[in-house]
Amino acid sequence: MFRRREPVPFAFIAEADKYRSNVTPPPRERASTGQLVGRGLVGLTVVAGLVGSLLFGMPALSPDQSPAKSQQSEASDGR
Repeated sequence: MFRRREPVPFAFIAEADKYRSNVTPPPRERASTGQLVGRGLVGLTVVAGLVGSLLFGMPALSPDQSPAKSQQSEASDGR
């Protein structure tokens, strides 16, 4: 009824870590000038976007001079 399975030897897994292939991978292709320029422009665009978001976001993060008080003072001065 029950099939008896053979135990799996795990020695081959330990030996696989030591295995080194003698086949070298092909050399990587050098990026063309156009690809390098494109990568540089993409990087520059990302950095410019981050700097721009900081420049536009800093006024929103700074504490206001409470415009509600200035409106109230103008209303009280008008009486």
